[in-house]
Amino acid sequence: MARVCGHFGELLQGRIGPGGPVALVTLPCPVLWAEAQVSQWDGFGLLQPGPVVAQARVHRLLRALAVPARGRFRLRLTMPAGGGAGASTAALMALALAAGAVDREAIIAEVLAQEGASDPLLFASPERVLWASRRGAVLACLPALPKFEVLGGFLGPGQRTDPFDHDFPDISDLLADWPGADLAVMARLASQSARRTLALRGPAGDPTEGLARRLGALGFTIAHTGAARGLIFAPGLVPQAAAADLRAAGFSRITRFRCGG
Repeated sequence: MARVCGHFGELLQGRIGPGGPVALVTLPCPVLWAEAQVSQWDGFGLLQPGPVVAQARVHRLLRALAVPARGRFRLRLTMPAGGGAGASTAALMALALAAGAVDREAIIAEVLAQEGASDPLLFASPERVLWASRRGAVLACLPALPKFEVLGGFLGPGQRTDPFDHDFPDISDLLADWPGADLAVMARLASQSARRTLALRGPAGDPTEGLARRLGALGFTIAHTGAARGLIFAPGLVPQAAAADLRAAGFSRITRFRCGG
C-alpha cells in the first residue's frame, strides 16, 4: 500500500516576470491524500471512486517506469477531482509506488509527462521549494514556513488544470519578500497572490477574503486553478463557529489542518 498526500491549493502561484515560467509554492495538506494498493492478478484492473485517472494512463505510466503493469489496483482518495488538491497527481504517484516504483525522480518525470503539469507532492517538505509546475523543476529552495493553521473547504465547481494555460499574474515581487517572512507577512503575501489571480481569472464575488476579514484570519489562500479555499490563522486561533460560517457561504468538505514549523 502507498499513500501520497495532496495539497490545498497554493500559497503563491503565478508567472516569474511577464514572460517567465508558471511557478508556485504549494500548501501541503496531510488530511487530503490518495492511497493505492494492489493484489496479485495476471491481468490489469483499476477500481477507483469516480473518474480520477484513466486506466489506460495508469497502464502507460507503469510500463514507462518499468514496473509490472498487472494486478488489481484499488485507489482511495479523500479529496475531490478538480478541486485544486492534486488528486490526479497524487493518485498516479500512489499507484506507481504501490506497483513497486522506487525512483521518485522518475515518478515525478513520468507523471509530468502524463499530466503536462504536476505538484511537488513527493518531496519531504513540498512547501520549501519554488516549483515550476509545467516543467517539473525546482527553481529555488526555500526556508521553513512559520507554524499556522488553515480552515477551508471547496467552493464552486471543480476545474482540472490545463497545462497549456499560462494566464497568471506576475508574482516576482511577492517571491522577493517570501523567504524568511513571519506569519503575518506570509499570510499577506498569500492573500495578495490569491487576490491577483481572482481579479484576473475570476470567479467574481468570491467570498473568501470577506470571510477572512470577518473571522479575524491573518489572510487567505486559494487553489489558483481549482475550488479549494482556505483561511490562514495562527495555531489555535480558529474561531469556534468559523466552520459553520464557511458552510453558510457555500463551502463544502470543510477541512482543517496545520502546516509549517
